[in-house]
Amino acid sequence: MTINRKPIPVSEAVERVVAKMKTLPSETVPYTDSWGRILARDLKATNDVPLFTKSAMDGFAIRSSDSKGASGEDRIHFSAVAEVPAGSSSDYVLKENEAFRIMTGAEVPKSADAVVMFEQAREDTDGFTIRKAFSPEENMAVQGEECKTGEVIVPKGTSINPGTVATLATFGYSEVPVYRQPVVGIMSTGSELLDVDAPLERGKIRNSNSPMILSQLRRMNLQGRMYKLQADDLETLQQRVEEMLGEVDAVITTGGVSVGDYDHLPALYERLGAEELFNKVGMRPGSVTTVSMIGDTPLFGLSGNPSACYTSFELFARPALLRMMGHDKIFAPVISGALAEDFKKPNPFTRFIRAEVDYKDGKLYAQPAGFNKSNAVTSIARSNGIIILPRGTRGYAQGDPVKVMMTDMTSGTETFDI
Repeated sequence: MTINRKPIPVSEAVERVVAKMKTLPSETVPYTDSWGRILARDLKATNDVPLFTKSAMDGFAIRSSDSKGASGEDRIHFSAVAEVPAGSSSDYVLKENEAFRIMTGAEVPKSADAVVMFEQAREDTDGFTIRKAFSPEENMAVQGEECKTGEVIVPKGTSINPGTVATLATFGYSEVPVYRQPVVGIMSTGSELLDVDAPLERGKIRNSNSPMILSQLRRMNLQGRMYKLQADDLETLQQRVEEMLGEVDAVITTGGVSVGDYDHLPALYERLGAEELFNKVGMRPGSVTTVSMIGDTPLFGLSGNPSACYTSFELFARPALLRMMGHDKIFAPVISGALAEDFKKPNPFTRFIRAEVDYKDGKLYAQPAGFNKSNAVTSIARSNGIIILPRGTRGYAQGDPVKVMMTDMTSGTETFDI
């Protein structure tokens, strides 16, 4: 078969993929199992927060009007007439220059409208004095100031984090509607591939792409299914992919997307009647990345070279799968930094370089993570981001500003600097 390959810009390729993705249906899960899932509808406050006006400090609740004119030269005296611990209140109505001794979190009685911190008061035998005037609602948390009943507290499309789980508990949501997570099938092609526990043979390599993609999915809180290709021929490949299409929501294959004699995926896509979104991208590594659709199911044909495979997953599969999950923020964060060493290679295409990102002397630095050919594996292990070098340059020098797509947000720095 004749394959017409015309590279398209990376941004256009990403747009084509994302535009085709449809969000999966929703389901309901216990709030304790909701971490990392995506909300399928807006969650609204079931009560005011705070539920009642309460003291934000340990101190004395007073009528603010009684403090008018207080100063260091003219201290005003208050009598403490009752105590209000947390979990209780009082219906007593304060008279002039009377106060409640009140604890943090306790409901402020209606006759008081300000709280004097203990540190702001000088206590004596029958009360205390103050040296400043207090404003209404000072040192108080007013009912509904955080949110009111019916307000949207967490919007649809939000990824549920530990704070969201606490919010769900606060408002009594024991169950929560979330989008179903896509099931992703993974299969690496190539007669040269061996299993991880197989002894090395001449001309063979161990399959690193499938477990790498599996881990990239788990980093997204997704589970993948690894499929094994028994024989590297077109008929077997078609049979296995058709099997996958009946069991998963997305298919990721690695290898076989070039134009060599044993690269079967282009012919397979034609046999399956797949809608090809693109078959070449103006990027290095990963230019032969191919993405097709069969109905609503995406097929990601990634390069068999590990570094190219890794980069293409982050650029194309990650945002597509996040869109299927219903996420409202589908792209990896891109930060600005400085190049930590020279990179003199010319860039006919946009180049993506595995990077070690670090923070030193108040500045972010991005350094190429070791050996940087598309078949490299070890440099991926040391990387926590990907340097983006635009096309059309002759190279970059140390200190040049660069953009970095962050891929591993679990990495940190050696020092704590705030």
